[in-house]
Amino acid sequence: MDLGNNERRMLRAMLSEPNRTWSLGQLLSATGWDDQVHVAGAGAGLEEFGLAEVSEERVSSVSLGEEGKSAATEGLLEDRLWGWLREQDPDSRTMATLSSEFERNEAGPGVGLLKVLGISLENGRFVVDDEGTVDSAIEQRTAFVGLLADGPMDESELDAEMVSHFSSRKGLIVVEQRVSRSWTLTEAGSSVDSSTLDEVEMIGDVTPELLQGDEWRGARFKPFDVNAPAPTPSGGRPHPMQALIETIRSVFLEMGFSEIEGDFVQSAGWNMDALFIPQSHPARTMQDTFYLSEPEQVEVDSEYLDLWAKVHEHGHDTGSRGWGGEFDRDEARKALLRTHTTVNTVRHIADNPHQPCRVFGIGRVFRQESIDRTHLPEFYQIEGIIHEAEANLPMLISTLKTFYSKMGFPDVRVRPAYFPYTEPSVEVDVMWKGEWLELGGSGIFRPEVTEPLGTEWPVCAWGLGLERLAMLTLELDDIRELYLPDLEKLRRMPIL
Repeated sequence: MDLGNNERRMLRAMLSEPNRTWSLGQLLSATGWDDQVHVAGAGAGLEEFGLAEVSEERVSSVSLGEEGKSAATEGLLEDRLWGWLREQDPDSRTMATLSSEFERNEAGPGVGLLKVLGISLENGRFVVDDEGTVDSAIEQRTAFVGLLADGPMDESELDAEMVSHFSSRKGLIVVEQRVSRSWTLTEAGSSVDSSTLDEVEMIGDVTPELLQGDEWRGARFKPFDVNAPAPTPSGGRPHPMQALIETIRSVFLEMGFSEIEGDFVQSAGWNMDALFIPQSHPARTMQDTFYLSEPEQVEVDSEYLDLWAKVHEHGHDTGSRGWGGEFDRDEARKALLRTHTTVNTVRHIADNPHQPCRVFGIGRVFRQESIDRTHLPEFYQIEGIIHEAEANLPMLISTLKTFYSKMGFPDVRVRPAYFPYTEPSVEVDVMWKGEWLELGGSGIFRPEVTEPLGTEWPVCAWGLGLERLAMLTLELDDIRELYLPDLEKLRRMPIL
């Protein structure tokens, strides 16, 4: 039986009188403790080992409240009102006279107390039916308050009717429930040899300094219950979304990528036309895109406007037939909030057409989405490209599988898909709780995208949803929980 030092001390004290029922005060005195927590903890341990039994008795104590303490020195309100009424002749026992003698906060409640005692108010005058009954009731109430003036008393020692009456009046008495415990030794506890209960040094902290010496040899170590409940730390911590972004950033940096950024406000040319999205595409309408009124247009280099016009109208020299029709340069200059972060990677290629690169970005994008549990009009996108002469589809798939594996999703699959600016195009799924969930799109940029930017190298590209990944990582059912100012919910989310 591996008793702790507190259990040893308490058991040794109880063995001095093994047949006694010990109260809390007696045990505090016998053990030399000044905190009842030690008795409660050691008693629970002895009970668990079958050496002691704990008995509990629930007791109600009654004491005077703030109003009751005032009543004990100045008298109950009904006693003072009744004393005043008895001094008045019958014609002066009026409500008006009483109101002039007592404060409003006493006169109003006082009339109610008098009515309960049998003093009625008729045509503004107080009428007393039986003075003896009133005297008796007030004496009984005054005596009850006097009993409690010396200190709290057990409810069982008091008149139940008086306790009920004063409990209904605010601030006069306070009824507190307390638990009284006592401890007795079991037969097994009484048979323990007290000479075996010497306290031993227990090591609670294993420190480097301790292990470097020999003090730990032969010492006893305090046991720890790793399954015991522990308080949740409530100190400062990064927002779960910011923590996830930092995790993603570190994964890509570890994989050899560099980070790029871009502006929220872009032209429709760079956001749409550069990606070979036709100007008649439904996604370009006001229903899907946030167009701006200030500025209404963004200047675009005429060289790119000319190239995009040729590619869209007839394919230029990319081998494509284009979309046909006439390219609208004013449409390409329209200012908007970027609908994806692909605009950052496209502009990066345009600025560095002959420089191999592997870059990524994590940024906010904006679309006119109806808000629900899986959609928001403002959200984050994880964008990346591999721009080099040997870039190919297997390289893209391998990169995405490596990324998701490092994020905790080793089962990844890709499916054929369609996007206007990649060919071939694939969607990326991960296995989560037995189901395949789609997390983003990817593919190889079409020549209609890359050649006007000045490069003929293949470009592996992907755009992945951050919020959907956050829902899986943080096990959320509603994406809106990430942005609610509910500190309690945010504290309960996993620490990434």
